[in-house]
Amino acid sequence: MYDRFPYIPSGSREECFDGWPAVVAQIGPRVRPGSVTAVECYPGAAIEEIHQALRTGVPDAEIVRTPDLFRPAAAIDAMLAPVLGDDPVFGMMNTIEIEDFFDPQLLHSARARCASGLEPLVILGPGATLVCPEPQFLVYVDMARWELQLRQRRNEIANLGAGNFEERASLKYKRAFFVDWRAADRQKARLLGRIDLLVDCNERKRPRAICGEVFRRSLKAAAARPFRVVPFFDPGPWGGHWMERVCGLPEDGAPNHAWCFDCVPEENSLLLGFGDCRVEIPSLDLVLFQPEELLGTKTYSRFGAEFPIRFDFLDTIGGGNLSLQVHPLTSYIREHFGMDYTQDESYYMLDAEPDACVYLGLKENVDREAMLRDLERAQEGDFDFPAENYVNRFPARRHDHFLIPAGTIHCSGKSSMVLEISATPYIFTFKLWDWGRLGLDGRPRPIHLRHGYANIQWNRTTDWVRRSLINRVEPLAEGEGWREERTGLHALEFIETRRHWFTGRVPHDTQGTVHVLNLIEGEQAVVESPSGAFDPYVVHYAETFIVPAAVGPYTIRPCGGDKGREHGTIQAQVRV
Repeated sequence: MYDRFPYIPSGSREECFDGWPAVVAQIGPRVRPGSVTAVECYPGAAIEEIHQALRTGVPDAEIVRTPDLFRPAAAIDAMLAPVLGDDPVFGMMNTIEIEDFFDPQLLHSARARCASGLEPLVILGPGATLVCPEPQFLVYVDMARWELQLRQRRNEIANLGAGNFEERASLKYKRAFFVDWRAADRQKARLLGRIDLLVDCNERKRPRAICGEVFRRSLKAAAARPFRVVPFFDPGPWGGHWMERVCGLPEDGAPNHAWCFDCVPEENSLLLGFGDCRVEIPSLDLVLFQPEELLGTKTYSRFGAEFPIRFDFLDTIGGGNLSLQVHPLTSYIREHFGMDYTQDESYYMLDAEPDACVYLGLKENVDREAMLRDLERAQEGDFDFPAENYVNRFPARRHDHFLIPAGTIHCSGKSSMVLEISATPYIFTFKLWDWGRLGLDGRPRPIHLRHGYANIQWNRTTDWVRRSLINRVEPLAEGEGWREERTGLHALEFIETRRHWFTGRVPHDTQGTVHVLNLIEGEQAVVESPSGAFDPYVVHYAETFIVPAAVGPYTIRPCGGDKGREHGTIQAQVRV
């Protein structure tokens, strides 16, 4: 019953313009002599396709493409070199803007042309509103990050200001993650309040569009009710097959399905429903446009317009161990990568086979130098790192919760279905040992021993791990048909998790901060507003859903065919 395409009802079918003729019909009447229309594009949007549609629909307009105004690719590469470095995975957070990609003289000339008022102009591409800051009509062409990643893998797109179509997808992703998407999101945030037409170009040759007021109305409505983002699934060298069965994945030729980003708003998208038409937008649009309503005042004040909680799935049932790894301490990630907070996390076991396990923390009296020598020998090849000589291996059972504050060596073993609950900076994982295997691309997966050595907390050994990190369950409250318990996370982490077991109606209250929940037991449940502020919202087993801070009080109860059975949710929030 897992819904892979959840959508938010947002309006009537007549409010959605489907296909290029319908979309261009909304633009054409605005293109008049002396007018400038800006078609701002998220990096990776198909500019050739958009250009052709505009040429057909508004033949009298002169079209200026912003990539033609960029600095040479070599100059852009040189500009980005200090923040990208030569590591295959990590770069530095930075303040590079879209404007930095433009050749100053070409940009000045294009601005002068816009100001001349002699001809109808369309400025097309990333940074169109930098060429004309006050266009008569502003179109924004949006893209979901998952679709961009798929296009990177198919060599269909290059990075912003680059011609690197044939570059490895992992390196294109790195450059987009640290530069392209950051700059584009900063630019987008300035425009969300004044977009006249929002165009979803995630499906080739079939755009869908809504007017700016409908777009903003939809985001405001989403921030006032429970919702889900659109999950995406991906194979991996350790991947399993549990999600294929439970989440109803189609046969897509993938060897397995290792990951699911079930709630990572920086990466996932939202589907807005208009009758039978769906408009897909990055869920980050909601974070950028309604941050206080979504996150709550205190969480927004602490993190800014960033969604700090991540829920994802790690499937090793029928697969292998994850890489042995460690995450950076806050001081380290700030100094070396420019991030303000780090990836504290936990493993919640949605399911586990009898031989499931979690590697967590070091054994007592580990010989540090011997362990480092063995890791280096393993990296050189022809030697398997003896992980169980140094790292604890704990059995894992369904509904166990393992807490993993940054600096703790860890990995999930095979035969597990993990709901990973963590802070959002997911890219900063220092792999120490990958069990001697290659990635799906046939290349060795990057190992980061130097970073790892600098962050392993050597005092997190067996006794401390048992006491501090495994099933820290604390009963908190109970009522008719429900009970609540705290399951973590560790005091070093800013995320609090609560688990509710229930056969009846459970009262909840956001108390001014966003809640993220997953239905960890039971076929389905319904989320309701005591005041009727939103329509009842049904969730199914294993689905993650967000309850915005602005919702306030809400309830959850079983529904469906197994409502007499005990259900369970895990809820995460920022400690405030």
